[in-house]
Amino acid sequence: MDTSAALIRTLDQLADLLDQAADIPSTAATPCTEFDVAALRGHVVGWLTAFTDGFTADDHTCSDPDAVTVSGSGAAQVRAAADRLRTVLPAALAEPLKIGDAGMPGDMAASMILWEYQMHGWDLAQAAGLDWSPDDEAVEASLVVAPAMLTPDFQGEGKAFAAAVPVAESATPLERLVGLSGRRPMR
Repeated sequence: MDTSAALIRTLDQLADLLDQAADIPSTAATPCTEFDVAALRGHVVGWLTAFTDGFTADDHTCSDPDAVTVSGSGAAQVRAAADRLRTVLPAALAEPLKIGDAGMPGDMAASMILWEYQMHGWDLAQAAGLDWSPDDEAVEASLVVAPAMLTPDFQGEGKAFAAAVPVAESATPLERLVGLSGRRPMR
């Protein structure tokens, strides 16, 4: 499964999960301690919209994620972004994205988004008491990319990501990704 296909599949699953979790309280806590459910939805929909705008714009400039308002559960917005991405991926991955004053290779951005949404899908599922089962092959791809992003500069006490949590040798790919991303897998 290539990154483009894995990303689209994960977004489709995330939209379904957002529909299923539509009635959980917006103030419910998530395992991503900086976000309650409402903030997590805002983060997911805002950044997905920004990156989708970048992948589909002629100049590859991402929009402002903070300018996005979540409508309802956000599921329709995630589906709309996935539909837009279907039309440009994987060709758009060859172009660098402009994010504010910075840039990021398109393929790196897609890999980061895949990992982020696998994790935030897990966060939402845990908050709602629902199942989250992204494709193992797609999660394995994130297990290759995430360690390069989870450096000591970004992971640990007081940093963007909590320290990695050890998992059992028998852990599933998703449990390994959850632990690597600083969350305690629930079994």
